[in-house]
Amino acid sequence: MKKINQETVYKLGQKIRIERQKRKMSQETLAELAELNRNFIGMVERGETNITVKNLENIANAFEIDIQKLFVFTI
Repeated sequence: MKKINQETVYKLGQKIRIERQKRKMSQETLAELAELNRNFIGMVERGETNITVKNLENIANAFEIDIQKLFVFTI
């Protein structure tokens, strides 16, 4: 089984932070809209934890974007 690439986890977290900030949304607001814990959002943005597809979909829905757009890294 292949190990998760930590750089990918970090870049995904950064992308989520960028999308949240573009919308002038706090971590707390994103957490509420995505039905997640605010502390978890912070951990994801810092690349400290891996995220499930379900939680990633909740975040994409909160942003009102397709989940695939979160995987376009320009950072």
